[in-house]
Formats: sequence, C-alpha cells, structure tokens
Amino acid sequence: MEADPRFPLISLRTGVGLAGGSRRSIHRGSGLDIAGARPYRRGDSVRGIDWKASARVSSARGSDEFIVRERFAEDRPRVVIVVDRRPEMSLYPAEVPWLHKPAAVAAAGRMIVASAIAVQGFAGYLDVADPPAPYWIPPNRHETAAATLERGLPRTAHTAAVDNLVDAFRHLAQARVDVPAGSFIFVLSDFLTSPPPAAWAATRSLGWDVVPVIVQDPCWEQSFPAVSGLMLPLAEPGSGELRAVRLTRREVQERREANERRLEGLLKSFASLQLDHVLLSSADPLEILSAFLQWHERRRRRLRLE
Repeated sequence: MEADPRFPLISLRTGVGLAGGSRRSIHRGSGLDIAGARPYRRGDSVRGIDWKASARVSSARGSDEFIVRERFAEDRPRVVIVVDRRPEMSLYPAEVPWLHKPAAVAAAGRMIVASAIAVQGFAGYLDVADPPAPYWIPPNRHETAAATLERGLPRTAHTAAVDNLVDAFRHLAQARVDVPAGSFIFVLSDFLTSPPPAAWAATRSLGWDVVPVIVQDPCWEQSFPAVSGLMLPLAEPGSGELRAVRLTRREVQERREANERRLEGLLKSFASLQLDHVLLSSADPLEILSAFLQWHERRRRRLRLE
C-alpha cells in the first residue's frame, strides 16, 4: 500500500521540526531514557517508583523507602487531530461535484498522522460527536498512531452540538499530561460556526501550537454561484437539514457577499489570534498536500530557516 503523503512539521512555539524525534531533551520528563534516581517526594506519580531499588534501600536502612526514577523528557512532537462533527460537516454527498467534507477531513487527517510518524512523533484524535463524552485517543506510546487512523478518522457520526469545539478544548485542557506544551493541535472544521476568540486564546495560552484547518466548499461556502430562479436544496444552519428554496438574483448576490465576508473575517480573526491556518477547498490529496506545504513554507519564512 502506498504511504500517505506528508509535510514537514515546524512549530512556532517550540522549534520542533524534522529532527524532533531524534533528540533527547536535557529536561526531566516522561521519556524512556533514565536521567537518574532520587527519593520519593509527595506528589510524585506512583508509576515512577522503582520498586526493586526501593526494596533494596528499605532493606539496607530498615525502613520503608521509595526511590523514583527520573527520565529525560521526550522531544518527540505530539499531535492531536480535533474534528468538528456538526451535521454541516457531513456536507456534501460524495456523488455531487462539490467538496465532500468527510473525505477531505479523512485525507487531511491521514496526512497529519503520516507527518507525525515521519518525525517519530505521537498522534492522537478527539471529537465530541456524542456529548458529553468525548471520543479521545491520547497521543502517547500506549495509543499508537494506528489507533487514530483505524478508530478515529473513519468515524461517521455527525451529531455534535454547535459549540462542540469549545467542549473539545476544555477536554484537552484537562488532558495536559498527554498533551504537553509544544504539542500540535490541528482543528478540522468548516468554522461556519467558530469558537469565540476567548476560547482560542485560552487554548493557545497552554503552550500548544494550534492550527485551524478550514474545510469549506469554494462554490457554496466561500462564495455562492449564480443560481437565481432555480429551486435549490440548501442546508439549514445548525441542523444541516435541507430545505428547498428559490432565490432571487439579489438574494444570490447577498449570499455571495455574505459568504466572502465571513471567510475574510475568519482569516482576519485567526491572524489577530496568531493562529496560522490551513485552507482546504478540495478532498483531492494532492491539493490538500499543497495547502499543508504552503502552511509549512509560511512558517519556514517566518522562522527564517534555510
């Protein structure tokens, strides 16, 4: 099977790049390499106790002693793919000549996972299609990237509430042991309903590299076609249900201008929050790869890398 295409991961927060998985950090953390040992201190995780060493020290001293192994932190990048599963994200059917959002999300997700694996990173997945319980695959060695590919991205539920991304951000904030500072958070949504700026700012303040991936049909959502006088099935905001309408020429123009203003405002909002977005207008893997490579190139220029 041909491998999924990938793009270089460059973080604006921590400098993690192509060599991310090949370095050992000088800082203490939860990596595999042993940095040293010390007596147990209140608040230490029980999982860090070296029971054999503790038994030897306890026997020698005649008292209960606990020894904790310290490890070097991992420099492997961690990636979380957050998918918006509102009903509108199930548009449009695969058989019509417009953007099939589930296909675009799946292709982009596979590409993100492949990019994480290429630098020996960990890839996780999150959606809140079934509130209040999130569907969560943490990005660590216990949950391989294959779990995200096999159990996360293929999910077909599109029943999430309008504010489901805010709930997803709250869950991530509570899961920081698996999502440390410097992690990449790729948020895949059409953002026709976007979290408020405060939610984005709070998420970014946790030290994550948050990347909005905008999945919008260029014909019906980024603009609007000249379809005045025709009976059309249009999706109702919030529910995604189709309703037959006949639009006048003026209504078509108003919708086109409103959609273009909405996208322009969204991009300006992300820029003001220092969120470096990716815009997907197609489910074609080559076009998706091109969008991510453009994202990488913008970052490379910003960091003045050679």
